[in-house]
Amino acid sequence: MSLKDQITDDMKAAMRAKDTERLGTIRLLTAAMKQKEVDERVELDDAAVVAIVDKLIKQRKDSVAAFNQAGRTDLAGKEASEIKVLEAYLPQRLSAEEIAAEVKAIVAELGASGPGDMGKVMGAVKTRLAGKAEMGQVSAAVKAALAS
Repeated sequence: MSLKDQITDDMKAAMRAKDTERLGTIRLLTAAMKQKEVDERVELDDAAVVAIVDKLIKQRKDSVAAFNQAGRTDLAGKEASEIKVLEAYLPQRLSAEEIAAEVKAIVAELGASGPGDMGKVMGAVKTRLAGKAEMGQVSAAVKAALAS
């Protein structure tokens, strides 16, 4: 079953269970997926769906930080619960050690050295680790690998 089908099934299950919070979050996700399909006139595969989920989670994390800074814990809690629902659709994340090992392997493959090669390394890392790791962690690992 594709990730898109699983999301549709989860939306139906949330409707039956009358789980309004989960249903609302899944509807936001399906709306973002449909918008991408209409805008680009493509059928989304699992990798594209994971990219959309990643983008939505990043938006929610930024919102949580802004709401906490403004003292709006009620809205921050709502965004945090949406993050939990969205994270269920992401593949298993790599640990920091696994990310560092992958980055070192890619740096060695490309023969990169020094901070000037960061763009070249990040391009290769993004394609290989898309959806498997948070890009903030990956960027820090690339900087560390190129600095040594």
